[in-house]
Amino acid sequence: MTGPATGPAAGAASTRKAERQAEPRGPEPVGWARAQIAGLRELLARPLTSYHLVLGCSALLLALGLMMVLSASSIEALQRIGDPFYWFLKQVTSVAIGLPLMWICSRLPQRFFRLAGYPLMGLSILGLLMVIFLGQELLGAQRWLIIGPFSVQPSEPAKLALVLWGADLLATRARGGRIEWRQLLIPLMPGVALLAVLVMMGRDLGTTLVLMMIFLALLWVVGAPVRLFGGILALLVLATATMIIVEPYRLGRLTGFLHVWETAQDEGFQSAQGLMAIGSGGWFGLGLGAGRQKWNYVPHAESDFIFSILGEELGLMGTLVVVALFGLLGYAGLRIAIRTKDPFIRLAAAATTAWIAGQAVVNIGAVIGVFPVTGIPLPLVSYGGSALLPTLAALGMLLSFAKQEPGAAEALAARGPGPVARALSWLGLYGRAGRRSAGSRAPAGQRTARRPVRPRTAQKGTTEDQTREQPRRHPREQGVT
Repeated sequence: MTGPATGPAAGAASTRKAERQAEPRGPEPVGWARAQIAGLRELLARPLTSYHLVLGCSALLLALGLMMVLSASSIEALQRIGDPFYWFLKQVTSVAIGLPLMWICSRLPQRFFRLAGYPLMGLSILGLLMVIFLGQELLGAQRWLIIGPFSVQPSEPAKLALVLWGADLLATRARGGRIEWRQLLIPLMPGVALLAVLVMMGRDLGTTLVLMMIFLALLWVVGAPVRLFGGILALLVLATATMIIVEPYRLGRLTGFLHVWETAQDEGFQSAQGLMAIGSGGWFGLGLGAGRQKWNYVPHAESDFIFSILGEELGLMGTLVVVALFGLLGYAGLRIAIRTKDPFIRLAAAATTAWIAGQAVVNIGAVIGVFPVTGIPLPLVSYGGSALLPTLAALGMLLSFAKQEPGAAEALAARGPGPVARALSWLGLYGRAGRRSAGSRAPAGQRTARRPVRPRTAQKGTTEDQTREQPRRHPREQGVT
């Protein structure tokens, strides 16, 4: 046995121990977490947070959608048409039309959207009537109008029409910032019922459910009582059950949803193949383009069930990214609705968020087996120009509303001219107005230096004009000898 160290060795050990105690330590876990939460709160409190979230999430989902449409549709397009890029190029064309539409809508004033709801509502009703008499039936549903080389689905712009028309209808009846829910009984409910009946006559239950989501979002924002919610939900359940019983293929979808693997060769074939696609993806997927279920296994792999191909090729991580992007997009839409005092913006932003986020939840839920298959696309990701264009227009409207949040206009002005204005200035087309607006964005110190200084003759409690209008009296009249 050896005793404790003594002498120089003990002194060196104590010195090293003191140095280790004197070394700076990293932040405590609790303090680090609090600092990160504080930084996140500061980031979310910025005036342009909603604007950047809507723009960034939309761009990422749109890019991911183009990539997945190319992967999911190439095999079927090659077999049926001989061109693996056929549906991808059509989707690219829709994006090329939709992005300028989104950019234009992001720069339109609020008054335009309030006025546009009424003609858009009329055109939607006219288009739905034409579908009933002239529409093309496909897979048990009559939803499309064939106009030359294009196919149009009028029920898709009807969603945007209901958002704008319903929001303006309720906002014009606002009193002191509050909207009476009783105003719903006469104008809004008959309009929603008309749209729902016309859509259902085309045997499109999924779009009808989305229209009801928009309507319920408007009810929620105006503060409708719980008993009205309960009555409308009971009516919806009764109508949905009736429509399922009347149509045999809907009853088959319900049977396939309840008994997926027992009906995997019949009604539950699409659901079973979608679940197998997601399950085979694992954590990180098989690789982009390496999916196997798109080889004539998953029906409508490029549209209704594109989420299953995404899960197979990009794995659980890819699906979580998509869910997170839709979650952030929904958060940004609700943030716009909460931070504004204008009733129209509050109603339109909330209804648009319910439409896009709710449709994404229903589509993803149908793919993973939580909901029955409804046949509605995944916004911004699925193939289809009729669904993509109204969605991009609605997102452009959200960008326009985000610019009206508190402090957003000042933050945008501080950034200087945008890329379009800079490009026009390089070409010499920006003009005197652009230079004047750019000059008005001088630093705050220069602007305050140019402010006129009030004359010192103005006394406290009086204005300059009052000082100027007071007559000058003789010193004797002022009591001075």
